[in-house]
Amino acid sequence: MGVRHINPEGLPSNPAYSQAVVVEQPAKTIYIGGQNGVGPDGALAGTTLGEQAAQALRNLRTILESEGATLANIVHWRIAMAEGQAFEEGYAAFQEIWDTSNPPPAITGQIVSGLARGYLVEIDAVAVL
Repeated sequence: MGVRHINPEGLPSNPAYSQAVVVEQPAKTIYIGGQNGVGPDGALAGTTLGEQAAQALRNLRTILESEGATLANIVHWRIAMAEGQAFEEGYAAFQEIWDTSNPPPAITGQIVSGLARGYLVEIDAVAVL
């Protein structure tokens, strides 16, 4: 696929994320806009960060599958969580869908004062096929 996950010596190593991801050659790239915990009917999937994160991740998976990709094709996540939420709930939702036999993507996490419409989480991603 021409993608390398790098964790250089001298930086902390963590099984939950890669320090960087290098794309070696031109490839099909999918830039996924911010996904919230909203189901196909447009309704919020729940009132907790865990419920909303699980739905946002399902939304990401649906987008990827529509292009013949999987979550393993993601090279970068950006996750924004509303201030005061339990980070562990969102991480638990991620652990439920991520196949740990794949190297983890690079991840940027942000705590924000709030998100549109009272959402608790928003996740965008870049995938390379």
